Amino acid sequence: METRRDVFHAIADPTRRAILHMLAGKKMNLNAVADQFEISRPAISRHMKVLTECGMVIIKQEGRERYCIANPQPLKEVEAWMKTYKDFWADSLDALDEFLKKQRTRKK
Repeated sequence: METRRDVFHAIADPTRRAILHMLAGKKMNLNAVADQFEISRPAISRHMKVLTECGMVIIKQEGRERYCIANPQPLKEVEAWMKTYKDFWADSLDALDEFLKKQRTRKK
């Protein structure tokens, strides 16, 4: 069974979020990324595989080195998803506020 990789899967893991945070605004070679964690290099490789499959990290070969570059574009999908719920809760809380104001007015 093939696992579907998407941006939500990528950011679900704290190690992958830490990798993305590290790569924000700078490129790093794979060894430098792996050196920042106390987990095995194969584990880091699996995390990098998920991030690259989701398009959140791009790996470029420069000479003998492979550099990782963050690609924040897929986070727009998360932003759009969150906006739906933000709008829902804002509308719901506004309606609750209005209801409570009416209740207070009736009690006076």
